[in-house]
Amino acid sequence: YFTRLLAKAVGPTGRVYAYQPAEFIKFRAQYADDQKKVADAYPNVTPLNNSLGALAFPEPADVIFTAQNYHDLHLAASPPGTADLINAALFKALKPGGVLIVVDHAAVAGSGTRDSNSLHRIDPATVRAEVTKAGFKFEGESTLLRNPDDPHTALVFDASIRGKTDQFVYRFRKPG
Repeated sequence: YFTRLLAKAVGPTGRVYAYQPAEFIKFRAQYADDQKKVADAYPNVTPLNNSLGALAFPEPADVIFTAQNYHDLHLAASPPGTADLINAALFKALKPGGVLIVVDHAAVAGSGTRDSNSLHRIDPATVRAEVTKAGFKFEGESTLLRNPDDPHTALVFDASIRGKTDQFVYRFRKPG
């Protein structure tokens, strides 16, 4: 969904790298199929499938956008330190002055990464701390996807909350 929007936003002279980690594709092959469909429909989209440990882009990026998957860096199947590794790779991949946008499902304040595996949620403060630890500067957030009625206790795929979760949208910048 977001890849399609970004492909239209950057226009025919822009480039969107649609990254889907090899580990995620191994978990669900449909991810690669979906990625290929988008790339076939939008000539300015290039799919990338390298592993999380080898995250890299062919050229420095102006913007990196990640939605509803930062918590996955803390799943039980992820080796310890995965978030730090990925944040360092994202920092390296951006041009000086480049922007990182992180969107994810909010967990209960103070819960850290506890609910990443069980509810597919993460405490926004944890994301902010981890990303700034990598060298990014926090620039702000949008409340566009916030939902104060979300109790933060349900699995994001539960029918009672699916599509209505409280989500945070953070903007970080690589100094430069």
